[in-house]
Formats: sequence, structure tokens, C-alpha cells
Amino acid sequence: MKPTSLEDFYKHTLSGSPNDIPAQSGHFNVFRIKDLNKLKPVDAAMFYNRKSFFKIALLVGSTKVKYADTTVDVEENGLLFADPSIPYQYIDQDLQDGGYFCIFTADFLFNKKSKILPDALPIFKTDHYPVFNISFKQKKELSIIFEKICSEINSDYVYRYDLIRAYIAELIHYGQKLIPNVSRNELRNAPQRITEKFFDLLEQQFSINSPADRVQVRTPKEYADKLCVHVNYLNKNLKEITGKSTSE
Repeated sequence: MKPTSLEDFYKHTLSGSPNDIPAQSGHFNVFRIKDLNKLKPVDAAMFYNRKSFFKIALLVGSTKVKYADTTVDVEENGLLFADPSIPYQYIDQDLQDGGYFCIFTADFLFNKKSKILPDALPIFKTDHYPVFNISFKQKKELSIIFEKICSEINSDYVYRYDLIRAYIAELIHYGQKLIPNVSRNELRNAPQRITEKFFDLLEQQFSINSPADRVQVRTPKEYADKLCVHVNYLNKNLKEITGKSTSE
């Protein structure tokens, strides 16, 4: 299944992409659903596919969210976290205009100034389907955070993306508090999880049955990109578990 790229996303929604984020800082953008609804085509659909980016959404109104083979009903308001590795879809959508969502790459959170690793966090573990029904009070609290992000991305504050990362971290921790029994053991298991995912991907490269078949993923960075983590993070965890670097 080919992931939807950022370019495809912007083309599909007819929305604009920020052009002032340094290339080494990854990608980030935030949307008010009411603004996006004015831009996108009437027949635009939320296709069942996986994305090349993380997504956090405040869903206002009832809808259904389908993660892989699991469907979660959002009765009134919901908070959704989407991992790039899991296909998901909104179905039977009855969303109102009061919602928000933001999209970002792993490199946006993991850089020289911030060491937040999405794949190492319980909220983005692939064995969770993190969409939560929330109360009206929680919806108001989350709306305030999203409005701060919307305001900041359009400001001329030099360090606005650093501040936005702090707001994203607040959303992540807000969601993790909604997961029952989040323990420190889950965080400690991150190296083992990423190592297992790496070896699964490595194994897939060698299903070569004819001279026409080619190894598709070759470099450490290509493996890291496929796993939606920073290459330094991949190296660190492989070294911890196996004693070898990605290249080795």
C-alpha cells in the first residue's frame, strides 16, 4: 500500500504548505476543519490509506474511525492520533466545523532542540488504536491548545516552531493520560519494538525470486524513513539490542 505523501495531501485538500520551515526541521502544519472544508472539493473523501506523516485531530461531532481492522465510534467529540504505519479512515462522517488537526513528520519533533521521538511514545505504538471519546470540557481544553498553535504558526515570532513543538508535546501527553495503565515499561520496550520492526523490514527486502527483483531499501536513512524514525534513533536502538549499527 503506497502511503499518501505530503504533496498528495496538499494537492487533495487544495491547502497551502508552510514555506518557512527549515528543511532540516521536518514538516508541520495545522488546520481548522471549517477553513479546510471551504477549500477542498465537494466530492473529496478521506481514503483508506496510510500516510507519510503523523496526525493529531480534535474531532467535533459524531463519526467512525477505522484503524486497520478496528472501527471506533466517536459519539460526540474525539481525540485522534494517527501513526504513519497504520492505515486509517474516517467513515460515516458527521463532523462539525469546530474541529482541528495537525500533521507533522518525525523529524519535526526530533531535532537538535527537541528530542521527542514519536515512535517511542505509547500514544504512537502500533498495537494501540488511539482514538478517544472526550467530554465537552476536554474538547474546550484541547480547542484552546489548537487555537494557540493556529495563532503561533501565523505569527512572526522567530522561535514559533519551538513553541509549537511544546504545544504538540502537550497534546501528546494529554492523549497519553487517556490510555489506561500507561507504564514506564512501555517506554523501556521502545528499543525492542523498533529493532523488531527493522528486522521485519529487512526480511521483506530479500523475497527475491527472479533476476528482475531488486532490493528496494538499501541505506540506513531509507530504513529509518520507512520506519518513520530518525536515523540516529534507529542506530542507537539497534546498537542497544544487537550491538551492531544499522549499516552492519
